[in-house]
Order: sequence, then C-alpha cells, then structure tokens
Amino acid sequence: MDRFYFPLWVNRFVPLLIAMKLGGLLYLGSMFYVGAAGETMNVGFRPEQSIPFSHRTHAGELQLDCRYCHTTVEKGARAAIPPTQVCANCHDAGETFLSQPETVSVHFGSERLKPLYESQIDGKPVFWKKVHDLPDYVFFDHSAHVTRGVSCVSCHGRVDQMDVVERVETLTMGWCLECHRNPDAHIRPQEFITDLGWTPEGDAAELGKKLRTENNIQPSTSCSTCHR
Repeated sequence: MDRFYFPLWVNRFVPLLIAMKLGGLLYLGSMFYVGAAGETMNVGFRPEQSIPFSHRTHAGELQLDCRYCHTTVEKGARAAIPPTQVCANCHDAGETFLSQPETVSVHFGSERLKPLYESQIDGKPVFWKKVHDLPDYVFFDHSAHVTRGVSCVSCHGRVDQMDVVERVETLTMGWCLECHRNPDAHIRPQEFITDLGWTPEGDAAELGKKLRTENNIQPSTSCSTCHR
C-alpha cells in the first residue's frame, strides 16, 4: 500500500492547530481557576458589604421572614436582592438627603446607611457582594428547592445567627449530588421552610422520606439538570 502524503498547503494549518491547543489548555485552566476560587467554594468566605447588614438583627431578633427581602425564592431561579425601597420601608431617608423625615425612620441619619440614602436620591441600586456565587456554567433554581421542602438553612446555614453572612457549605458538585442522592434529611414541611431554628420532633430523615413520598419528590442526578 502506498504511503499517503498530505499536500503542502496543509502545513499552513499547523500553527493554527498549535494555537487552538494552547487556547484550549488556557480555557480549561481558567475554568478551573474560576470554579475553585475562594469566592466560589471556600467555606468561611464573608465579604465586607457596602452596608453592614446584620441578619442576626433582622432575621433573628426581629424575626423578619426571609421572603420579605428575598421575594423571588418561591417563584424564580434567583433569590432576589431586595431593592432600595424594601430597605427604605424601615430606613427611609425622607424627602432630602439626611433631612428630617416626615415619618419615623429606624436609625435615621446613620453613616452606615449612607449608601442607602444615596440610592434613594440617585436611583442607583446599592451594591451587594455575593456570598454564595456559583460559576456561570452552573444552573441553580431556588424555587425548585424551596417549594419542595428544602429550607434555606440546608445551604446557607443559620444566617439568623450571623452578623456577617458567611459561606458554611462548599456548594461543590459533589456536595449537591450527595444531597440529591440522599435528600430525606433536608426535606421539611412547607410551613417551616424559612423557620431556620425549626427541628422535627422525631427523626428528620424519616419525616423527610414521608414527605418526599407523599409529594412525589424525586431529585434528579442528571448532568443536564445543572449544566444546560
């Protein structure tokens, strides 16, 4: 059998193939770096916010329901960051910046609330840094979990006891799959979804299994569930 020889013009593509290979390695390296970055995986990550908001005060002492601020957790993929007006329901700056408001305003004139007051004036949203920030190649639907009995505490921990919210779970693929394969201990009655301190009278896994059977809850472990 005669040996086949590629025509000489094929040599023009050799540099392109090398560049594509190097580019592919750089792309994979970048994905790994971003996916494993501290802001993505590290337990204990607690960034400083523009306004020092205390969940211990609001969700703990004042017993504000999580859904008062995060209004979309039951109907959307994302847990909405509260707009300025939600905060202003209690911390209104009044008609003019740092002037006497017509109604009672909690901690009126506080320097810590200055970004909120400025937001009321210029209409620009307050900047909040994400604590739980999944990579863009991961799809997570809050409503799919919350409406099936998975409490906020399963992923976010006891935020009602945190002055500064921090990451308590890695949120890695393995961590998520473990829960999808063995979800019973994380499923609770719907009325206690945002009651972060709630504990069942008996075994949590037995109650979760009963609720999962009654409501036909079958967590998917397919790759396409999160990588679409």
